[in-house]
Amino acid sequence: MTAERTIVVVGDAVLDRDVVGRTERICPDAPVPVLDVEAETSGPGGAGLAALLCRAPGTSVTFVTPLGDDEPGHELRAALEAAGVSVVPLRQAGPTRRKTRVRSLGQSLLRIDDGGPGTPLGPLPAEALTAIDEADVVLVSCYGAGTTAHQQLRERLTVRATGRPVLWDPHPRGGAPVPGCTLVSPNLAEARAETGMPDGSGDQVARRLREHWSAAAVCVTAGASGAWLAASAGEPVYVPAVPAEGDPCGAGDRFIAAAANAVAHGRTTSEAVATAVESASAFVAAGGASGFRHRQEHPTPSPAAARETGPAAGGAEGAVVDRVRAAGGAVVATGGCFDILHAGHVSCLEAARSLGDALVVLLNSDASVRRLKGPGRPVQPAADRARVLQGLSCVDAVVVFDEDTPERALAELRPDVWVKGGDYEGAELAEAELVRGWGGRVVLLPYLSGRSTTAILADVR
Repeated sequence: MTAERTIVVVGDAVLDRDVVGRTERICPDAPVPVLDVEAETSGPGGAGLAALLCRAPGTSVTFVTPLGDDEPGHELRAALEAAGVSVVPLRQAGPTRRKTRVRSLGQSLLRIDDGGPGTPLGPLPAEALTAIDEADVVLVSCYGAGTTAHQQLRERLTVRATGRPVLWDPHPRGGAPVPGCTLVSPNLAEARAETGMPDGSGDQVARRLREHWSAAAVCVTAGASGAWLAASAGEPVYVPAVPAEGDPCGAGDRFIAAAANAVAHGRTTSEAVATAVESASAFVAAGGASGFRHRQEHPTPSPAAARETGPAAGGAEGAVVDRVRAAGGAVVATGGCFDILHAGHVSCLEAARSLGDALVVLLNSDASVRRLKGPGRPVQPAADRARVLQGLSCVDAVVVFDEDTPERALAELRPDVWVKGGDYEGAELAEAELVRGWGGRVVLLPYLSGRSTTAILADVR
């Protein structure tokens, strides 16, 4: 049995709040939208979100952070500890920092910041120093509030970085990474500003910063464009990202948390970065920090199905549907196993996409395929099948469902058009009445003649 690994996160905590509602009218006394509030949520943000995201099977997490002795500070600590994160609080200057985002239809209308400055006061407690010294990995998550400028902390991290892993997610207003960091992960805008190269490419600025910060490796993240990794030897490595539509808030925290977990469990730096890029794409597709908080508050009733969804699927459909419907467009959905993608599938998917403004594919989970097709299927797991589908320009999102039929997923998505491929002419589809119940249309498309996953597999065998 593998021993549990320990990650210590050091950084600036923030209490994130989301105020979500509908905007359907303009204020009569000013040219601004009126938000009709539907929900308010709150949870750890900043380095607190990074600490939450480090939680994984086989990993324990301790969070060393300044916290105010006030109601937001108490709420922050309680939320972290309820999620299994041990908190080592430091005294801080000022009240707890808060960030409130006002959102409608998946878009931010306004952000309100208050509290702070959040700078740690006085010497570090012995508990914090011991945690930093003994952790398998230390992750420094800087949000510019002063933690990374604390002299005693910097000295301790400098000593640790000479022989044990330290990962650093920097901030333009924070202290520079200490020499010897295993991995430093600025985004492209931060990297260009730090190097004074406003038009520098990802590989150029990554290489320059590795030397500038005396780091073992620097990874410059570029959102949907992927990431560039410059290590001490060889040429920079480009890691492409899976295209994902959704809320990017918190993607950097998801990236560095996934990298820290990978390093803690013995992965190489390049392997850790590849895992981190994939995890960040999935995080964006699943709704970013807001989606993560929603899943924390409303956990999925089917953990097995959630695991099968994998990084390439799930969550993006919400952003796609909101965007299309806000513009008055039509959402199209189709479904199937797509075990081996062939020309018949592609023909149907392209035709389905032409019927509206976005196409969402409802994909049978591995367990669902086994029940429908037999014990030898699927030949590819759900995460791989979803990844292949999302590589098609005609597919906007993929949702994995665990039932034998897609009625529950359809009821949640409520597409304007439901497309079914195959020979169903003259037959009444079980889901047709459901789709028509909200005013949707049902359209049948023929497969290309002679194309069949079952036949292809039989020929291979």
